[in-house]
Amino acid sequence: MRNWYGVKLSLPQTVSLSSQVSAQSGESQYDKDGVFYEIYVKSFYDSDSNGHGDLKGIISQLDYLNDGNRSTSKDLQVNGMWLMPINTSPSYHKYDVTDYYNIDPEYGTLEDFRNLTNEAHKRGMKVIMDLVVNHTSSEHPWFKEASQDINSKYRTYYVWADEHADLNETGSWGQQVWYKNPNGEGYYYGTFWSGMPDLNFDHHDVRAEMIKIGQYWLSQGADGFRLDAAMHIYKGQTADGAANNLEWWKEFRAVMQQSKPDVYLVGEVWDLPEVVAPYYEALDSAFNFHLADKIILSVKSGTDQGITAAALATAALYHTYNPTIIDAIFLSNHDQNRVMSELNSDAAKAKSAASILLTLPGNPFIYYGEEIGMTGAKPDEFIREPFRWFEGDGEGQTSWQTPTYNIGGNGISVEAQDNDQASLLNHYRKMIRVRQGYDELLKGNLEAMEVNNAKIVAYKRTLHQTIQIYHNISNETVAVTIAGNGEVVFSSEAGVIKNDSMVTIPANTTVLVK
Repeated sequence: MRNWYGVKLSLPQTVSLSSQVSAQSGESQYDKDGVFYEIYVKSFYDSDSNGHGDLKGIISQLDYLNDGNRSTSKDLQVNGMWLMPINTSPSYHKYDVTDYYNIDPEYGTLEDFRNLTNEAHKRGMKVIMDLVVNHTSSEHPWFKEASQDINSKYRTYYVWADEHADLNETGSWGQQVWYKNPNGEGYYYGTFWSGMPDLNFDHHDVRAEMIKIGQYWLSQGADGFRLDAAMHIYKGQTADGAANNLEWWKEFRAVMQQSKPDVYLVGEVWDLPEVVAPYYEALDSAFNFHLADKIILSVKSGTDQGITAAALATAALYHTYNPTIIDAIFLSNHDQNRVMSELNSDAAKAKSAASILLTLPGNPFIYYGEEIGMTGAKPDEFIREPFRWFEGDGEGQTSWQTPTYNIGGNGISVEAQDNDQASLLNHYRKMIRVRQGYDELLKGNLEAMEVNNAKIVAYKRTLHQTIQIYHNISNETVAVTIAGNGEVVFSSEAGVIKNDSMVTIPANTTVLVK
């Protein structure tokens, strides 16, 4: 018998991903692969003590995300960041833009953004921006003029009711969509709310302007975009609307690739996999909400609800539209209850969820604070609370909102977890390094393994060699027979014992066998 936890993990040299080429297309995916970190800027780090996070604050904390040195262990070692909206906006969340060509003054300046991308690139990190094109703010100069003057050229930039419109029409989740113009005649369409009037993408000038905006931000240093509400570009959810959405993103992608050949586009298409799949004709990635639900449900219940089957089924479906998909996998985001709240603040289960996320194919996205176990449940402000750097107050701690969930003093902070090797934060640091240490986890195919025990989530990843992954997601020790005659090369917790082909795995522990 042998206990493997105490053995120092010796990871193989990672092959430069610039030499990893897709077998189907011959296209290098180096600049699009990696682990991404989603940042709500307002909550992350305050550089000027005004209570609000800002771009300079992110720059000052880049070493927390990735210090550019693969031999250190104190950074997360993520490969990129997704910045939630940073354009000028009247709201706290900034998904209603009033100036697409500027940074909201609360967050900083264009120079700050350029400095951020430059510093991130030095560390090998990509920066993608939230691009919100379904709508503008009702405070945008275009809409102000359009709502006050029916002869304005901007009137047709928006969707207005004609004599055939049903003003009692509801949207795809039963919401009101037609709103009376507060500044003059007519009713306008807003998918999300009255403060976000939809743009009219049937108008050539609107499409041209959005393409110009995309080109502009690539020229400022952005590496790509998270495309907000990607399925809601054209009015309604008819078959024609869905087809038009797709054609628009193809048009957008073609021009962005002219500006930046390796531009990375990841879409928010929050729907069934069958609805998501066609968007892979135009986008590199789409967030896999279906798989995220399976992971959380499985870990929460302690029994596999079909994680591998879901990953395989969505991948097979997506591949019918694009042979070189990069699945965007995640646990939760800024629109959902936080993982730790869904898991009832069980840190062991949070570790299991992270281990599954970081050993599946695709680009894992981590929502800020997930790595320290921040909690939060809707409404939205409560799932976007200030990031906890300290147990109490400290330099850079944001205070734009008094937290309801993450109040400090409870171990949910970088300060409390930084030097605790058993902490959730250090688990994330460890698992990201494990992922990046094996080409099989970065690039390998996914294949199911049958273990006849619902407490174990098992699958294998194969590139030139095969790694078997076993996650015990239950609260009790489980013994499992491994395939072949492999050796345990990593375990996330102490107490793993291998005896011939039998491996005993403690509760909420992940084992890699090669």
